[in-house]
Amino acid sequence: MAITAQDVNRLRQETGAGMMDCKKALTEADGDFEKAKDILRKQGQKIANKRADNTTSEGIVLTHVSPDGKTGRVVGFACETEPVSKVVDFQNLAMALMDNAVAAKPATKEDLLALPQADGRSLQDHITDLIGKLGEKLDVTAYEVVTAEQVVAYNHSNGKLGVLVGLNNAGTTDVAEVGKDIAMQIAAMKPVAIDKDGVDSSIVEREIEIGKDQARAEGKPEAMLEKIAMGKLQKFYKDNTLLNQEFVKDSSVTIAQLLEKTSKGLTISAFKRVAIG
Repeated sequence: MAITAQDVNRLRQETGAGMMDCKKALTEADGDFEKAKDILRKQGQKIANKRADNTTSEGIVLTHVSPDGKTGRVVGFACETEPVSKVVDFQNLAMALMDNAVAAKPATKEDLLALPQADGRSLQDHITDLIGKLGEKLDVTAYEVVTAEQVVAYNHSNGKLGVLVGLNNAGTTDVAEVGKDIAMQIAAMKPVAIDKDGVDSSIVEREIEIGKDQARAEGKPEAMLEKIAMGKLQKFYKDNTLLNQEFVKDSSVTIAQLLEKTSKGLTISAFKRVAIG
């Protein structure tokens, strides 16, 4: 059957796909709109499969803190190129991801992607549709949740980095400002854990081996390698665990000392740092 411009435009309005893709799908479906929609969805899946190994180094990171300040969520939604990250459909879908996260409170990224939308299809299905439209790999790189007595969020100006930090035992002290400072510290200094007890054992083992190898290369006696490596490990803890880092705004105090100075007993219960690129 003849495919009219009105048919193509109608399918485009309903799916958001490009004019040529809509025309091709309608032609292949002999004018059947539902079959044409299925064709476009399959096209999105084909592109997704083909580009599965591509690098996604652009995108957007969104944060949200609940009105009571006790729950924070962060979502990373990535694409391959900067122009696509500026496309309205991409940004709208990123917002939809966060809106769904806030409304449904899913526990994991997988739960978030499985959430049904108004049309009965999942968020993952909608992402696949947009892959077909934009022709790039799109990926939810992270979905994290922090709960605490007070959660503070920070978004870097490039839109590709977001931080949540949870604070406990503030009492009556307003810790919003210091929370923001600590979130910015996390953004800049990339700590691997709150304190040394939170560092993964595999990282500790790797740092000890690196320390031994460095000492060995410097010609240190074999009997001294363990002691030297442990000294280097303490330096690693100082540089890479949040409480032991020097405060970037005042190097005379550590983050642990900053907390105590702000409010006696103030602690950090958790943090999440999500970056794209």
